[in-house]
Amino acid sequence: MVNQELLSVIDQLHREKGIPQETLIEALQSAILTAAKKRYGGGDNFQVEIDPRTGEIQVLHLRRIVEHVVSPMEEVSLAEAKESDPEAEVGDEIGAYLEIDDFGRVAAQAAKQVIFQKVREAEWSVVAKEFGGRKGNVVAGVYIGQEKRNFIIDLGKTEAVLPFKEQIPRESFHRGDRVKALLLDIRTTTRGPQLILSRTHPDFLARLFEKEVPEISEGLIEIKGVVRDPGERAKVAVLSRDPNIDPVGSCVGVKGSRVQAIVREIHGEKIDIIDWSPDPGTFIARALSPAKVLRVATRDSEFDKVATVVVANQQLSLSIGRRGQNVRLAAKLTGWKIDIFSEQQYEADRQARAGGDGAEEEHSDAAPLLLGIEDLPGMGGNVADALKAAGYDTVEKIAEANIDDIAILPRLGPKTAAKLVETARDFLGYPKPAGVSSEEPAP
Repeated sequence: MVNQELLSVIDQLHREKGIPQETLIEALQSAILTAAKKRYGGGDNFQVEIDPRTGEIQVLHLRRIVEHVVSPMEEVSLAEAKESDPEAEVGDEIGAYLEIDDFGRVAAQAAKQVIFQKVREAEWSVVAKEFGGRKGNVVAGVYIGQEKRNFIIDLGKTEAVLPFKEQIPRESFHRGDRVKALLLDIRTTTRGPQLILSRTHPDFLARLFEKEVPEISEGLIEIKGVVRDPGERAKVAVLSRDPNIDPVGSCVGVKGSRVQAIVREIHGEKIDIIDWSPDPGTFIARALSPAKVLRVATRDSEFDKVATVVVANQQLSLSIGRRGQNVRLAAKLTGWKIDIFSEQQYEADRQARAGGDGAEEEHSDAAPLLLGIEDLPGMGGNVADALKAAGYDTVEKIAEANIDDIAILPRLGPKTAAKLVETARDFLGYPKPAGVSSEEPAP
């Protein structure tokens, strides 16, 4: 039988699913073989041949020649065999082609199920080969539609699902839009393999930074942690493996070019890039960015890890963030429970606890946070080296230094020294000293 429609279906599956034509033809042969056995009974004495050029299908029924027939579907008498082949002998096999159009509805349904099963197996093999090693990486596809609240993304050789819970809130796409997402999982379903995508997972943001910042992909900068409120705010902690590379500056890029490219991809989600520190107090203070922290005290016990943070009165709302978002993300990033107080609140609380016998609770006083001079806005590398060599290795030491002592250091002068002290005091919220010039920008 010639079946051009069959060849068209095979070619279409080959092009759309990436399944080899040979695999599809083998699946069809297996299906027809199953149908023949259901229709005629018998065992393994059927052979199916399909011409890949014409689509012609032939089913050969083989029977063994015997003297006395016991199983008519597997044996044929010598006399009957000689009618079609005069040279037939006992022990030989003789075949006859069957009319496959008459297999019956049940047999055809069985054949259809086998075809579907083989196609699913072949499709799974293609998907596993193409995407099996890409789990946890970013893939790109085209938005082709929506099923219930799930987005369907065409990845070329297969389709993927971007579930509603893995979508950035309020984002939408139009048919044909290019979509990037994290390949979260590959699942086996009754309909074949299903690829699950995510645009809300923290690793999606991490992979975007790896692609956008060469220093990360080269191993010069390490991403130490990522936390997100998808669509609203994210915090990314980074560490430089090279002392000559500024991890935050590298991730931000010239005029913010690198981070802005990532922000556009995640539809305007704000990103705080934080210089990771092994010191919990310093790391917690940086994690509360953009708020400026005055003091941090940490208590690390076998039961909990609690940090008490003090900020300037006008910085309290900023440090907590809208609906507590900033402190919640900072706590998640650092792994510490963070209690934030304004200076006024902290002083009132300390006095209340000191009330009666004048003794405060153990660990109640928040220690000053010693910030490295790299945290000072506008600090240049050469100036920083000169300051460190003279022992001014924290913002606090600069804020409390004598201007004349700093002015005599290499690459510095009276105006730069005065501006350094002024910037450090402003950064820490100290009262502004009289007589400090603001004519020259910070180094």
